[in-house]
Amino acid sequence: MQMPKPSEEDKERFRAAVPDHPDVVVKPMFGNLGAFVNGNMFAGLFGPTIGVRLSEADRTLLESSERTVPFGPEERPMGGYVGLPEVWNEEGDGDQARARAWVMKAYAYVAGLPPKEPKARGKKK
Repeated sequence: MQMPKPSEEDKERFRAAVPDHPDVVVKPMFGNLGAFVNGNMFAGLFGPTIGVRLSEADRTLLESSERTVPFGPEERPMGGYVGLPEVWNEEGDGDQARARAWVMKAYAYVAGLPPKEPKARGKKK
């Protein structure tokens, strides 16, 4: 499975789209980035693609009105996530605002989900 690496410009674009809230954590994931709230990922970066986790209604709306892409590896995209149109990466401020708006919708949706329980660690022998 090929893991694309985002450029510094991609990382900066992702960080600019993520809400500046004290409960948001952005951390590296497999050479890419993920944005989390309450332990749940609401947005991620996979190469140049920003993926968001939306409610079913919002995902349907986005997929029906924009040229979205699968999010994650081609052979196994992440279920429940949709990749924002890659053309938005190049079109400028108006599209950055649209990306921020969809990332904010993802944040609001995932912030309303139950917090992720930490995984129990196995005992060392």
